[in-house]
Amino acid sequence: MRRLWLIFAQAVTVSVAVLFVLNTLKPEWFKNAAPAAVVSILEAPETDSTAPAPAPNSYADAARRSMPAVVHIYTAKDIARPRHPLLDDPIFRHFFGDRQGNAPSQRASGLGSGVIASPDGLVLTNNHVIEGADEIEIALNDGRKFPARLVGRDPETDLAVLRLQGNGKLPAIAFAKQDALQVGDVVLAIGNPFGVGQTVTMGIVSALGRSQLGINTFENYIQTDAAINPGNSGGALVDSQGNLVGINTAIYSRSGGSLGIGFAIPASTARDVLEQIIATGQVTRGWIGVEIQEITPELAESFGIRGTEGALIAGVLRDSPAEHAGIRPGDILIGVDGKPVLDPKGMLELVAGLMPGHSASFRVRRADSEIDLKVEIGRRPAPSVQR
Repeated sequence: MRRLWLIFAQAVTVSVAVLFVLNTLKPEWFKNAAPAAVVSILEAPETDSTAPAPAPNSYADAARRSMPAVVHIYTAKDIARPRHPLLDDPIFRHFFGDRQGNAPSQRASGLGSGVIASPDGLVLTNNHVIEGADEIEIALNDGRKFPARLVGRDPETDLAVLRLQGNGKLPAIAFAKQDALQVGDVVLAIGNPFGVGQTVTMGIVSALGRSQLGINTFENYIQTDAAINPGNSGGALVDSQGNLVGINTAIYSRSGGSLGIGFAIPASTARDVLEQIIATGQVTRGWIGVEIQEITPELAESFGIRGTEGALIAGVLRDSPAEHAGIRPGDILIGVDGKPVLDPKGMLELVAGLMPGHSASFRVRRADSEIDLKVEIGRRPAPSVQR
């Protein structure tokens, strides 16, 4: 019995020795035979060090999708130099003669951004970017440059439409769904700030419906803290999928640089202006010919009315649709075609949205009564002061 035990012990010892030698010299023979759980614990899987790390919070896809549709706009125009005051001085003219005429004009250049709105080369930008320019050149993100011509502009929203004079299909941006934007949404501002080249900045939507800023007649701005600087005007404000939600227009700044308060025209407004300019070459709005004023608590108390809703008619232009309809100074406009008027801004937008020639019902509060008046809408005249 003892002999059998010694033989067994020697066999086990030899077997262990053989396994140790084989595991040392040929470890791959035993890897496939080991349980999966053991392998996962003892040996971590190899990783590719050259592959990019996953970036779940990256907006690279949105930028890649929208950047080709954002262009740089270069403009040039003649600026007349003022006549030197010495030319009107009698003593100077006595010694140097009477030199008539002004100094020769000089060329001034400007830069801004724009957004390709259609594959055939329609470009949206700000009116102040191209105003007064007699030469317009557009540079694409891929380096190509094309001349452009003005199709139409709308100074009251600070929008303009250009036609890029190039051949072939161009990268057009996709418009976001109307009213899809919310406060807190992530947005990217794309443009050419200070002429350094195409740049993308990120922020959120800080507010919607900003107005009474004194920038334009019709104001309904998106406020964002995405960095917008000079040269970004006319560029794209896009959402996290790369869809156009606004046209960058203005900044609030005391130094000329971004302070985190930028304003963009909503894409819905830009689309409406674009479609009207393409169809008729201009933007048509309704008009009745009144001067309106906000109802302050003090005015409401003096008029003996409750609340401050409505728009006070401060003046009526002679021979205007409002005068013909019987609207008087001192009336308070409280409704247009069944829609309530909450403030002067709302009244302006409601009237502007009516088609010229259309007869609309205006409800006004006069003294202690409310009356309905039929007003034939006129065409809003072009602004006398161009931006």
